[in-house]
Amino acid sequence: MTLVAVTAARRSDHHEGVLLRTAYVQALEAVGLAPVVLPTSMNPSRTAVALRSTGGLVLSGGEDVDPAMYGAPPHPRLGPVDRQRDEVEATLVRTALDLGIPILAICRGMQILNVALGGTLHQDLPSECPGPLAHDAEPHDVAIDPLSLLCRTVKSRTLNTNSRHHQALKDVAPALTVVARARDDVVEAVELREPAGQWLIGVQWHPEDRPEVGLFRAFAEAALGVQAVG
Repeated sequence: MTLVAVTAARRSDHHEGVLLRTAYVQALEAVGLAPVVLPTSMNPSRTAVALRSTGGLVLSGGEDVDPAMYGAPPHPRLGPVDRQRDEVEATLVRTALDLGIPILAICRGMQILNVALGGTLHQDLPSECPGPLAHDAEPHDVAIDPLSLLCRTVKSRTLNTNSRHHQALKDVAPALTVVARARDDVVEAVELREPAGQWLIGVQWHPEDRPEVGLFRAFAEAALGVQAVG
């Protein structure tokens, strides 16, 4: 069984701990992967060691990204942030790309992926980009680039997605290209601009909550290929 790294949120009550929704574990196990949780309280300098034993990286959902990561002041409607998690996940992104490890970035995961590679975010869609869709609660269709890896993966030019976010990509990182948008033009998925064999897909929705096995199966195949070579 192929090991893949999954990032997790930090939670504090009486003691600080790690939180990962069971849906991620179930979705990864369903395609033959064994998820290994990477606590985002880890030392960023040890990310390469952590990733070398795995075949892939999943960036999970969670809290808002700290706008200080991309040089912006906080918006009045900015939610809770975790700067340490942001920094660890940004380092994981760059390390995974250096190692050629496939990346699946989900919701917040796509946002920190963009920031890690030099992009920026809308901190609050309802106030910054008011439009016809309630991205924090309303399922909606997304249009997918027919020439994209995502389209070949899900075998469709449109998907009805489950959406629960109030942040979104603003300036897309130079290394990334947009491959799906909602009808209000909000970015819904990205890939590497020049893959050169590197498997990377970021989506704004939550495929782990639906029987959307195509995306996870493709990630599993890419991860298996990395471990076979390693």
